[in-house]
Amino acid sequence: MYDREVRYKMEETMNEARIEFTEKGVMHMASRRCQLIRVSPASAVLGILTQFKLPREFCLDIPEARISSIGSVLTRTYTNNTIEIRFLRLLSEKEMHRIFVFSAHPNHRNHVMDVRFW
Repeated sequence: MYDREVRYKMEETMNEARIEFTEKGVMHMASRRCQLIRVSPASAVLGILTQFKLPREFCLDIPEARISSIGSVLTRTYTNNTIEIRFLRLLSEKEMHRIFVFSAHPNHRNHVMDVRFW
């Protein structure tokens, strides 16, 4: 599926995010904080604040942008505590704009919320 998909350009951003997954089978849900470093409609790069074993499939939440439960698959793990993930669905233009509005990155200072866009 991913080999035939169009590659989207990743844009730098700085948003707080949360990874949610089940531990020990279906015993309980675990949640870990992370930093959204780069994002595109199909994938993202996350900075993990602590070392822990991450499952292959999990949900990503971006609370400040009010985006919840984006199904994600782990594609690559880097040594500098960053991971690359693919989303199970494409993010809409509205969700991408919402991420950039709440980003702390200097490139997105001029993004504002437009009432008509929401």
